[in-house]
Amino acid sequence: MESLQYHVDEYKKQLEKGSIQKAYKGLMEYMTALKTHFANQHPDWSVPGSLYFGYMDMTYFSLNPAALKGRRLKIAVVFLHEACRFEIWLSGYNKQVQSQYWNMIKESGWKKYRLVPDLKGMDSIIEHTAAESPNFDDLEALTGKIERETLQFLQDVETFLVEH
Repeated sequence: MESLQYHVDEYKKQLEKGSIQKAYKGLMEYMTALKTHFANQHPDWSVPGSLYFGYMDMTYFSLNPAALKGRRLKIAVVFLHEACRFEIWLSGYNKQVQSQYWNMIKESGWKKYRLVPDLKGMDSIIEHTAAESPNFDDLEALTGKIERETLQFLQDVETFLVEH
């Protein structure tokens, strides 16, 4: 196992090239713009707090549509750095809520979206890939795709909740 010093030296080498900083800055600017887009396009939704920047593992923000808020559920729009993809997650306001809905979905056998296998250490209940290979050269199209996927995800979750 390599030491922390080894990894810091490698990190420094990569930073000296300059691409990591440019990519990270661009990704954070895009995530901020995407959050603003949702807030502007869906004024009836609560788009609380700030962007969670993460540890270069994931960056996300929350959306609280009224249909989920009363159930203490929320949606997270997540960028996974290593996989370089966007996902939509259903999450609970706390671990107790998360467990309640995870059990409900598991017991129902609903397979529309990926149910996390175990809640331990997880921030989500179900997950959906919104953009597997995002094209950052066309941010308008990417934003449209993520928004469409989020709306469909929300509609499917709402339908499930009404039926169960």
